[in-house]
Amino acid sequence: MIIEEMTMPEFVRGLEKTRTVLVPFGATEEHGPHLPLNTDTLHAVEVGRKLAEKRAIFIAPPVPYGVCRSTSQHPGTLSISTQTLRALTLDIVSALYRQGLRNVILLTGHAGGTHTSTLIDAGEALLERFCDLKIAVLTEFMLAAKEGRGLIETVDDSHAGEIETSRILNSHPQLVKGEAEREYPSFPVGILVRDKRRFWPGGVWGDPTLASAEKGRLLEDLVVQCLDRFVTRLEEWQE
Repeated sequence: MIIEEMTMPEFVRGLEKTRTVLVPFGATEEHGPHLPLNTDTLHAVEVGRKLAEKRAIFIAPPVPYGVCRSTSQHPGTLSISTQTLRALTLDIVSALYRQGLRNVILLTGHAGGTHTSTLIDAGEALLERFCDLKIAVLTEFMLAAKEGRGLIETVDDSHAGEIETSRILNSHPQLVKGEAEREYPSFPVGILVRDKRRFWPGGVWGDPTLASAEKGRLLEDLVVQCLDRFVTRLEEWQE
C-alpha cells in the first residue's frame, strides 16, 4: 500500500490489515560519473514497492535528502544537517503514529555512518515518546551486501560500485550513463579534511566494471525476502 497513491477510504481499509509502515530514506548525492544522484532513494523505494506486493504493509513517501559528509563537495550532492534529518524523522513518524501506525521501519538507502546514526538517535527518542511504538532502523545497502555476499566479486565494495551499479542496471537501466572505473577513497585515518575531493576524486568506492543487471535482480530479490522476514519479526516482537 503506497501511501502517496492512496485515497482516504483506502488508507482506512489498510489499517484493518496492518499497522506496519516502512519509511524509505535516501539521499541526493553523487554516485560516480555513471549513476543518478537519487540512487540511494531509488534503492529504498524499489524494495519497498516490491515488499508491498508480497504482504500488507504501508510504504510512506520517501525522504530524498540525507546527511552526506564525505561527498559533500562533489557536484550534485545536496546534504542536510543532522538536526534537520532528526527533526524530519521525528515529525514523519509522529504523524504516522497519529494516523494509527504502530510498527515503523526506517529503511535508509544511504549508508553514511553519520546519517544512519542520526536515524537511530531519532528512533530512540520516538521510543520514549510513544510507549506502544515498535521502531527499527535498517540500512538497505548493508542488507544487499550481506544477503548477496555470494554474488559480489569486489572486496570492500560500497558506494557506486558493483552492488549499486548492478541494482540500478536492473531497476532503472535508462538512468545508467556510461561506465566508471574501479576506485577506493584514500581519506587519512582519523583526520578530518576540508578538500574531500582530493582524497576521493571519482566518487566511486568499489568496482562498477563487475556490475550486471542480473546481479542486480538477484540482489533486489534477496533484499526483499530479507525485509519480508524482518517485518514479521518486528510485528511479533515483545519486550
